[in-house]
Amino acid sequence: MTNQDPFILHRSLLFTIAYEMLGSATDAEDVVQETWLRWSGVDQLQVQDARAYLVRIVTRLALNHMRTLSRRREEYVGEWLPEPLLTSADIGGDLELTQRISIAMLIILETLGPTERAVFVLHDVFGMPHGEIAEVIGKSAAAVRQIARRARQHVAARQLREQVSRSEQQAVVERFLIALQTGQLQQLMEVLAPDVVLTADGGGLVPAARVPVHGAALVANLLIRPDRQITASAVWLNGQPGGLIQVDGATAAVGFVVEDGRITQIYAIANPEKLTRLDKPVELTRSIN
Repeated sequence: MTNQDPFILHRSLLFTIAYEMLGSATDAEDVVQETWLRWSGVDQLQVQDARAYLVRIVTRLALNHMRTLSRRREEYVGEWLPEPLLTSADIGGDLELTQRISIAMLIILETLGPTERAVFVLHDVFGMPHGEIAEVIGKSAAAVRQIARRARQHVAARQLREQVSRSEQQAVVERFLIALQTGQLQQLMEVLAPDVVLTADGGGLVPAARVPVHGAALVANLLIRPDRQITASAVWLNGQPGGLIQVDGATAAVGFVVEDGRITQIYAIANPEKLTRLDKPVELTRSIN
Protein backbone atom coordinates (compact mmCIF):
# COMPACT_ATOMS: atom_id res chain seq x y z
CA MET A 1 0.00 0.00 0.00
CA THR A 2 1.42 3.36 -1.01
CA ASN A 3 1.00 6.62 0.87
CA GLN A 4 1.68 8.62 -2.27
CA ASP A 5 -0.77 11.39 -3.08
CA PRO A 6 -3.34 9.90 -5.50
CA PHE A 7 -2.95 12.92 -7.78
CA ILE A 8 0.80 12.24 -8.13
CA LEU A 9 0.13 8.52 -8.56
CA HIS A 10 -2.34 9.10 -11.41
CA ARG A 11 -0.85 12.24 -12.94
CA SER A 12 0.35 10.53 -16.14
CA LEU A 13 -3.08 9.01 -16.65
CA LEU A 14 -4.77 12.39 -16.14
CA PHE A 15 -2.41 14.06 -18.61
CA THR A 16 -2.95 11.31 -21.19
CA ILE A 17 -6.74 11.63 -20.94
CA ALA A 18 -6.60 15.42 -21.24
CA TYR A 19 -4.14 15.29 -24.15
CA GLU A 20 -6.20 12.68 -26.02
CA MET A 21 -9.28 14.86 -25.62
CA LEU A 22 -7.60 18.17 -26.51
CA GLY A 23 -4.74 17.35 -28.88
CA SER A 24 -2.63 19.95 -27.11
CA ALA A 25 -0.01 19.23 -24.45
CA THR A 26 -0.09 22.85 -23.29
CA ASP A 27 -3.84 22.83 -22.77
CA ALA A 28 -3.68 19.36 -21.24
CA GLU A 29 -1.17 20.63 -18.67
CA ASP A 30 -3.49 23.54 -17.86
CA VAL A 31 -6.35 21.10 -17.29
CA VAL A 32 -4.21 18.82 -15.12
CA GLN A 33 -3.07 21.80 -13.05
CA GLU A 34 -6.68 22.89 -12.54
CA THR A 35 -7.51 19.31 -11.55
CA TRP A 36 -4.82 19.47 -8.87
CA LEU A 37 -6.21 22.77 -7.55
CA ARG A 38 -9.67 21.25 -7.23
CA TRP A 39 -8.30 18.05 -5.72
CA SER A 40 -6.35 19.99 -3.11
CA GLY A 41 -9.53 21.77 -2.09
CA VAL A 42 -11.58 18.67 -1.20
CA ASP A 43 -11.65 16.54 1.94
CA GLN A 44 -9.72 13.63 0.46
CA LEU A 45 -10.57 11.33 3.38
CA GLN A 46 -14.19 11.44 2.19
CA VAL A 47 -13.27 10.29 -1.35
CA GLN A 48 -13.75 6.53 -1.68
CA ASP A 49 -12.19 6.10 -5.14
CA ALA A 50 -9.55 8.76 -5.73
CA ARG A 51 -8.68 7.59 -9.25
CA ALA A 52 -12.31 7.72 -10.42
CA TYR A 53 -12.79 11.09 -8.71
CA LEU A 54 -9.72 12.57 -10.41
CA VAL A 55 -10.72 11.16 -13.81
CA ARG A 56 -14.15 12.78 -13.46
CA ILE A 57 -12.57 16.14 -12.66
CA VAL A 58 -10.06 16.06 -15.51
CA THR A 59 -12.70 14.91 -18.02
CA ARG A 60 -15.19 17.61 -17.09
CA LEU A 61 -12.49 20.28 -17.23
CA ALA A 62 -11.26 18.98 -20.58
CA LEU A 63 -14.82 19.04 -21.95
CA ASN A 64 -15.19 22.67 -20.93
CA HIS A 65 -11.79 23.42 -22.46
CA MET A 66 -12.75 21.69 -25.72
CA ARG A 67 -15.60 24.12 -26.25
CA THR A 68 -13.24 27.06 -25.77
CA LEU A 69 -10.68 25.51 -28.11
CA SER A 70 -13.25 25.02 -30.88
CA ARG A 71 -13.81 28.78 -30.95
CA ARG A 72 -10.05 29.47 -30.93
CA ARG A 73 -9.45 27.07 -33.78
CA GLU A 74 -12.02 28.83 -35.95
CA GLU A 75 -9.70 31.85 -35.83
CA TYR A 76 -6.47 29.85 -36.27
CA VAL A 77 -4.23 30.94 -39.15
CA GLY A 78 -3.85 28.13 -41.68
CA GLU A 79 -4.25 24.44 -40.91
CA TRP A 80 -4.47 23.28 -37.28
CA LEU A 81 -2.55 20.13 -36.31
CA PRO A 82 -2.15 18.49 -32.89
CA GLU A 83 0.77 19.37 -30.66
CA PRO A 84 3.34 16.56 -31.08
CA LEU A 85 4.94 14.71 -28.19
CA LEU A 86 8.34 13.08 -28.13
CA THR A 87 7.75 9.54 -26.86
CA SER A 88 9.35 6.14 -26.65
CA ALA A 89 8.68 3.74 -29.51
CA ASP A 90 6.06 1.71 -27.66
CA ILE A 91 4.87 4.13 -24.92
CA GLY A 92 5.67 1.85 -22.04
CA GLY A 93 4.98 -1.36 -23.93
CA ASP A 94 1.37 -0.41 -24.76
CA LEU A 95 1.30 -0.86 -28.54
CA GLU A 96 -2.45 -0.20 -28.73
CA LEU A 97 -1.96 3.17 -27.05
CA THR A 98 0.62 4.09 -29.70
CA GLN A 99 -2.14 3.79 -32.30
CA ARG A 100 -4.70 5.66 -30.22
CA ILE A 101 -2.38 8.57 -29.44
CA SER A 102 -0.90 8.96 -32.93
CA ILE A 103 -1.07 12.28 -34.75
CA ALA A 104 -3.26 10.68 -37.41
CA MET A 105 -5.74 9.46 -34.77
CA LEU A 106 -5.82 12.85 -33.03
CA ILE A 107 -6.68 14.45 -36.36
CA ILE A 108 -9.58 11.99 -36.76
CA LEU A 109 -10.77 12.78 -33.23
CA GLU A 110 -10.88 16.46 -34.18
CA THR A 111 -13.82 15.62 -36.46
CA LEU A 112 -15.91 14.45 -33.48
CA GLY A 113 -18.00 16.77 -31.34
CA PRO A 114 -16.82 17.36 -27.75
CA THR A 115 -19.19 14.85 -26.12
CA GLU A 116 -18.56 12.18 -28.77
CA ARG A 117 -14.82 12.64 -28.40
CA ALA A 118 -14.99 12.40 -24.62
CA VAL A 119 -17.06 9.21 -24.76
CA PHE A 120 -14.81 7.61 -27.39
CA VAL A 121 -11.64 8.48 -25.49
CA LEU A 122 -12.92 7.30 -22.12
CA HIS A 123 -14.51 4.07 -23.39
CA ASP A 124 -12.52 2.93 -26.44
CA VAL A 125 -9.12 4.24 -25.40
CA PHE A 126 -9.21 3.96 -21.60
CA GLY A 127 -11.80 1.20 -21.19
CA MET A 128 -14.08 3.08 -18.82
CA PRO A 129 -17.54 1.47 -18.38
CA HIS A 130 -20.55 3.26 -19.88
CA GLY A 131 -22.07 3.79 -16.45
CA GLU A 132 -19.03 5.66 -15.16
CA ILE A 133 -18.89 7.80 -18.30
CA ALA A 134 -22.57 8.63 -17.82
CA GLU A 135 -21.78 10.05 -14.39
CA VAL A 136 -18.95 12.14 -15.83
CA ILE A 137 -20.85 13.74 -18.73
CA GLY A 138 -24.29 13.90 -17.13
CA LYS A 139 -26.14 11.54 -19.49
CA SER A 140 -27.78 8.14 -19.10
CA ALA A 141 -25.82 4.97 -19.66
CA ALA A 142 -28.08 4.15 -22.62
CA ALA A 143 -27.32 7.51 -24.21
CA VAL A 144 -23.59 6.95 -23.65
CA ARG A 145 -23.81 3.59 -25.43
CA GLN A 146 -25.43 5.24 -28.45
CA ILE A 147 -22.86 8.05 -28.49
CA ALA A 148 -20.03 5.51 -28.20
CA ARG A 149 -21.40 3.47 -31.11
CA ARG A 150 -21.73 6.55 -33.35
CA ALA A 151 -18.25 7.77 -32.43
CA ARG A 152 -16.71 4.34 -33.04
CA GLN A 153 -18.32 4.11 -36.48
CA HIS A 154 -17.16 7.63 -37.31
CA VAL A 155 -13.57 6.84 -36.34
CA ALA A 156 -13.54 3.42 -38.04
CA ALA A 157 -14.68 4.98 -41.33
CA ARG A 158 -11.64 7.26 -41.31
CA GLN A 159 -8.98 4.84 -40.08
CA LEU A 160 -6.57 2.89 -42.25
CA ARG A 161 -8.02 -0.42 -43.36
CA GLU A 162 -4.71 -2.24 -42.90
CA GLN A 163 -2.15 -1.52 -40.25
CA VAL A 164 1.47 -1.33 -41.43
CA SER A 165 4.14 -3.02 -39.31
CA ARG A 166 6.27 -0.76 -37.13
CA SER A 167 9.43 -1.89 -38.94
CA GLU A 168 7.96 -0.99 -42.35
CA GLN A 169 6.83 2.42 -41.10
CA GLN A 170 10.26 3.11 -39.68
CA ALA A 171 12.07 2.01 -42.85
CA VAL A 172 9.90 4.17 -45.12
CA VAL A 173 10.24 7.22 -42.88
CA GLU A 174 14.02 6.81 -42.71
CA ARG A 175 14.21 6.62 -46.52
CA PHE A 176 12.20 9.84 -46.69
CA LEU A 177 14.44 11.64 -44.22
CA ILE A 178 17.64 10.56 -45.99
CA ALA A 179 16.32 11.65 -49.39
CA LEU A 180 15.20 14.98 -47.94
CA GLN A 181 18.51 15.71 -46.21
CA THR A 182 20.62 14.73 -49.21
CA GLY A 183 18.41 16.56 -51.67
CA GLN A 184 17.69 13.47 -53.77
CA LEU A 185 14.47 14.42 -55.54
CA GLN A 186 14.02 11.13 -57.37
CA GLN A 187 14.51 9.05 -54.20
CA LEU A 188 12.01 11.29 -52.41
CA MET A 189 9.46 10.81 -55.19
CA GLU A 190 9.89 7.03 -54.92
CA VAL A 191 8.88 6.99 -51.26
CA LEU A 192 5.85 9.25 -51.74
CA ALA A 193 2.47 7.90 -52.83
CA PRO A 194 1.23 9.61 -56.03
CA ASP A 195 -1.68 11.17 -54.10
CA VAL A 196 0.32 12.09 -50.99
CA VAL A 197 -0.99 15.06 -49.01
CA LEU A 198 1.23 17.41 -46.99
CA THR A 199 -0.48 19.43 -44.25
CA ALA A 200 1.57 22.12 -42.52
CA ASP A 201 0.85 24.06 -39.33
CA GLY A 202 2.74 27.30 -38.84
CA GLY A 203 0.01 29.05 -36.87
CA GLY A 204 0.78 32.28 -38.71
CA LEU A 205 4.03 32.51 -36.72
CA VAL A 206 6.40 30.93 -39.25
CA PRO A 207 6.16 30.38 -43.01
CA ALA A 208 4.03 27.33 -43.86
CA ALA A 209 1.57 26.30 -46.55
CA ARG A 210 -1.85 27.48 -45.38
CA VAL A 211 -3.73 24.81 -47.34
CA PRO A 212 -2.86 21.14 -47.84
CA VAL A 213 -0.52 20.34 -50.76
CA HIS A 214 -1.61 17.41 -52.92
CA GLY A 215 0.44 15.13 -55.15
CA ALA A 216 3.96 13.69 -55.05
CA ALA A 217 5.47 16.12 -57.56
CA LEU A 218 4.16 19.24 -55.80
CA VAL A 219 5.13 17.95 -52.36
CA ALA A 220 8.63 16.89 -53.43
CA ASN A 221 9.37 20.17 -55.19
CA LEU A 222 8.06 22.10 -52.20
CA LEU A 223 10.38 20.21 -49.84
CA ILE A 224 13.56 20.03 -51.92
CA ARG A 225 14.95 23.30 -53.21
CA PRO A 226 18.56 24.08 -54.15
CA ASP A 227 18.65 27.18 -51.96
CA ARG A 228 17.66 25.35 -48.76
CA GLN A 229 19.77 23.94 -45.95
CA ILE A 230 18.01 20.92 -44.44
CA THR A 231 18.91 18.62 -41.58
CA ALA A 232 16.68 15.74 -40.54
CA SER A 233 16.72 13.19 -37.74
CA ALA A 234 14.44 10.26 -36.95
CA VAL A 235 12.45 10.42 -33.70
CA TRP A 236 9.35 8.83 -32.23
CA LEU A 237 6.41 11.23 -32.17
CA ASN A 238 3.26 10.10 -30.38
CA GLY A 239 4.49 6.52 -30.51
CA GLN A 240 5.02 6.53 -34.29
CA PRO A 241 8.12 6.98 -36.49
CA GLY A 242 8.56 10.67 -37.23
CA GLY A 243 11.18 13.27 -37.90
CA LEU A 244 12.62 16.49 -36.61
CA ILE A 245 13.51 18.64 -39.60
CA GLN A 246 15.36 21.93 -39.67
CA VAL A 247 14.96 24.10 -42.76
CA ASP A 248 17.26 27.12 -42.78
CA GLY A 249 17.33 26.95 -38.99
CA ALA A 250 13.56 26.66 -38.50
CA THR A 251 12.34 23.44 -36.84
CA ALA A 252 9.35 21.28 -37.71
CA ALA A 253 8.14 18.06 -36.13
CA VAL A 254 6.86 15.78 -38.87
CA GLY A 255 4.49 12.84 -38.60
CA PHE A 256 3.62 10.37 -41.34
CA VAL A 257 1.03 7.88 -42.50
CA VAL A 258 2.47 4.92 -44.44
CA GLU A 259 0.40 2.65 -46.67
CA ASP A 260 1.65 -0.04 -49.08
CA GLY A 261 5.26 0.97 -48.58
CA ARG A 262 4.76 4.65 -49.38
CA ILE A 263 3.91 7.82 -47.48
CA THR A 264 0.32 8.96 -48.01
CA GLN A 265 0.13 11.74 -45.41
CA ILE A 266 2.74 14.17 -44.08
CA TYR A 267 1.95 16.33 -41.05
CA ALA A 268 4.49 19.13 -40.54
CA ILE A 269 4.06 21.04 -37.28
CA ALA A 270 6.22 24.17 -37.39
CA ASN A 271 4.29 26.46 -35.03
CA PRO A 272 6.98 27.12 -32.37
CA GLU A 273 4.36 27.24 -29.63
CA LYS A 274 3.63 23.56 -30.35
CA LEU A 275 7.25 22.38 -30.26
CA THR A 276 7.89 22.67 -26.53
CA ARG A 277 7.58 18.93 -25.75
CA LEU A 278 10.48 17.69 -27.84
CA ASP A 279 13.34 17.82 -25.33
CA LYS A 280 12.63 14.49 -23.60
CA PRO A 281 10.09 11.66 -23.95
CA VAL A 282 6.73 12.24 -22.28
CA GLU A 283 5.28 9.56 -20.03
CA LEU A 284 1.84 8.47 -21.24
CA THR A 285 -0.31 5.68 -19.80
CA ARG A 286 -3.76 4.11 -20.07
CA SER A 287 -3.48 2.40 -16.71
CA ILE A 288 -6.54 3.11 -14.58
CA ASN A 289 -5.59 0.80 -11.71
